Amino acid sequence: MIKLNVKYLLASVLLLIIEIAIARYATGFIRHTLGDYLVVILLYFLIKGFLKITNKKAAIITLIFSFIIEFLQLSNLQNIFPEKYSKTVQIILGTSFSYLDLVAYTLGVLTVYIIDSYYQKTKNLS
Repeated sequence: MIKLNVKYLLASVLLLIIEIAIARYATGFIRHTLGDYLVVILLYFLIKGFLKITNKKAAIITLIFSFIIEFLQLSNLQNIFPEKYSKTVQIILGTSFSYLDLVAYTLGVLTVYIIDSYYQKTKNLS
């Protein structure tokens, strides 16, 4: 089940660099919506980079994980850690719940699933 896929890992590294740039330099729609859209694609690529699983399973795992993280924001969990850890926890969990984030996650997962499935189908035909 564990099998490294360099192409997916390289794609996830590229997206990580883009996400870091967005977090550092962008504001508004790009940071809050496009960043959420891209982060699930990054997670999907990371999962596919380490595990040999179907696109459907990777998409479901990605969506469930991202929804769990978003719903954890309702618990105020990010504010109960000691101050020296709070910034790191806020980066991982975020700071506030938003239904729009769930929409961005869903659209990101659907996009990467459709494109990856199409790419694999055309690759198998040639």
